[in-house]
Amino acid sequence: MDRLASLFSNPIKSVKAEEVQTRSMVAAASEENSCEFGSGKYYALCAVGGALSCGLTHTAVTPLDLVKCRLQVNKEKYKNLGNGFKVTVADAGARGLFLGWAPTAIGYTAQGICKFGFYEVFKNFYGGLMGEENAFLYRTSLYLIASASAEFFADIALSPMEACKVRMQTSLPGTFPTTLREAAPKIMAAEGLGGFYKSLVPLWGRQIPYTMMKFACFE
Repeated sequence: MDRLASLFSNPIKSVKAEEVQTRSMVAAASEENSCEFGSGKYYALCAVGGALSCGLTHTAVTPLDLVKCRLQVNKEKYKNLGNGFKVTVADAGARGLFLGWAPTAIGYTAQGICKFGFYEVFKNFYGGLMGEENAFLYRTSLYLIASASAEFFADIALSPMEACKVRMQTSLPGTFPTTLREAAPKIMAAEGLGGFYKSLVPLWGRQIPYTMMKFACFE
C-alpha cells in the first residue's frame, strides 16, 4: 500500500511548495521594484509623480483657466463663466480655448517636479535636524515646513511660464504673441529676466499656504 501511495505526489506538499515559490517570487519582485526612503530613486519617482499630476491636470483644464483669467481682466466683454466660453469660441473657435497650453504644460510640469520632489527632500532634511523622536512628535509641523520650502522653489520654476501664459491669454488680439516661442523672447527683450518674475510674490502668497494644507492633509 505504501509502495502504491509513493507513485502519487502528495497534494498537500505540492500546494505548500507552490505557495512558498509564489511568495518568493512576489518578494523578489517587490524588492526589485521598491526603493529606500531618501534614496535617489525615491526622490526621482516622487518628482516624476509630481510632473504627471501637476502637468497633465493643469494642461487639461486650460480652457477653464483661460476663461477665468479673461473674466478677471475684461469683465465688460466676458460677463460670466458660460458667456466667457461662448465669446471665446465665437472669436477664435474651439481651438482658441487652449491658448496658452504650452506654457501651462511646461510650467506646471516643472512646478510639480519641484513641489513633490523637494517636499520629500526637505522632509527628510528637516526630520534629520529634528531627530527621530521630535520628527514623530511634531510631524504635522514637519510636513508644513517641508511643503512650504518645496513650494517656494516650485513657484520660482513656474513663474516664467506663468508670465507667458497669462499675457498670451489676456492681451488684446494683435498686441501680444499667441505662441510660447514668440512670447518668451518678447518679454525678455522688453523687460529682461525680471519680466518673468513679476508674479512671483503673488504666486508665493497663493501657492505656499495651499501646498502646506495639501501635504499636511495628505500625510
